[in-house]
Amino acid sequence: MTTSLAPVPPAPEPAPLLRQALGDALRDERRARGRTLRDVAKSSQVSLAYLSEVERGQKEASSEIIAAVCSALGITMLDLVASVARSYALHEGRAPIRAAGAPPCPVAMAA
Repeated sequence: MTTSLAPVPPAPEPAPLLRQALGDALRDERRARGRTLRDVAKSSQVSLAYLSEVERGQKEASSEIIAAVCSALGITMLDLVASVARSYALHEGRAPIRAAGAPPCPVAMAA
């Protein structure tokens, strides 16, 4: 007598590393504003080569570097982190998190 095994579902695609998600979000923000890599590097006082590596997810930038790039792009760190959180939520098939600047949703707080 043979027993059949249930098929094994394929493993879900792993979420991108945080440095990759941050780099993607920074690149998307830069392109949305029509800015060049060279322009943002100069405005943020970050080397062109290093900023390129950050955008490609090859370097883990310090919070100081990320803050300088956000400032050069005219966005807040909250905007950037919210963008990254939305991309992770979408990757996991969850409802996207509200965009930065959108009205807050009511949250029940424990007393």
